[in-house]
Amino acid sequence: MNHAEIHRPVALTNGRIIQPHAIIDNAVLLVAGGRIRDVISGADIPVEAETVDTGGRYISPGLIDIHIHGALGSTFNEATRDSFATITNACRDRGITSVLATIATAGIPDLVASLALVREWITTPGPGSTILGAHLEGPYFSMAQKGAQDPKHIRNPDDGTVDQVLEFSDIMRIMTFAPELPGAVELTSRLIDLGIVPAMGHSDAKDRDVYRAMNAGARHAIHLWSGQSSTIREGAWRKPGILEASLASDTLTGEMIADNRHLPPTLMKLAWKCFGSDRLCLISDATSGAGLPEGTSFRMGEMEYIVEGGVGMMLDRTAFGGSSTLLNQMVPIVHHEVGVPLVEAVRMASLTPAKVIGVADRKGSLEPGKDADIALFNDDFTAWKVMIGGQWSA
Repeated sequence: MNHAEIHRPVALTNGRIIQPHAIIDNAVLLVAGGRIRDVISGADIPVEAETVDTGGRYISPGLIDIHIHGALGSTFNEATRDSFATITNACRDRGITSVLATIATAGIPDLVASLALVREWITTPGPGSTILGAHLEGPYFSMAQKGAQDPKHIRNPDDGTVDQVLEFSDIMRIMTFAPELPGAVELTSRLIDLGIVPAMGHSDAKDRDVYRAMNAGARHAIHLWSGQSSTIREGAWRKPGILEASLASDTLTGEMIADNRHLPPTLMKLAWKCFGSDRLCLISDATSGAGLPEGTSFRMGEMEYIVEGGVGMMLDRTAFGGSSTLLNQMVPIVHHEVGVPLVEAVRMASLTPAKVIGVADRKGSLEPGKDADIALFNDDFTAWKVMIGGQWSA
């Protein structure tokens, strides 16, 4: 391919263009110089443009997963370029063009090794979807709400280890912790100063703990219902937990694992009604079991799990071990099972997560000037073709 062909405009025709608030038929998406140029009519296609007939498929912004641990037997807790590439290639092939490398609870040296590789990857990118940064999910969690996190390495944020992980504040986009723990409020303020999203999760907090952290700047709640305290009775008195405080908030953003396993449709609908599609993100929380056959065992760090019933499961069946479904397949679940309009379901998997992590100026929607990260989806949201930064994937 010569220099002129690389910079030749591309006109995507005969598709259904998914914009933030509408799906546009009978229009053309024009890409040039690695960016979205405009939505135009067929009569306005430049003569020099390459025309791609999408065959009536959806022309969608590339999806953005801000909470994904792994896929196809690999996790971001494994600090090897091969493991990272397995995950990013799996995501790209499914129309997920950007991810946060989500690192689960482990020993501090292991967390540092994974964070260091995220930094290296951003400087020298590998194949597949773009890694926009890291999401450190742990180790500062409540033991009572650990879920599938490794209990051996759970800590409090005042134990002197935070400095080691915050050496990587330049590439960390989200850090999740339990707001009720000693040192959590101080950590929240520090993350705000560093430009990192302070997120709450795996928490046994009461609502007062949540409000205290929110006053310090906490603004995101991970995977609603999963690893979250809920209302308890103390004598005659009902005490709301982190779940109720999150659902009642007018400002927090939140996440929902929309695999139809972690949450039934009724709870997913409640989350959507409380948060709305501009504050609620779809996330996969996929672990290395994603994309593997039923009955396959898999690991994350020192913990072992199994793919069972369409979800990752701890071997003692006491908790889920992350999702085995990737983000593109969650969009039709939310649309068909929950009743969310398709345009909103896509927004929850693209523009909304881009806003949460501060990249909506260049990612998350097919608007002029943004990066040409585009997925052409079949009706079932399997990907037909994928473009990242204006270049088609192999």
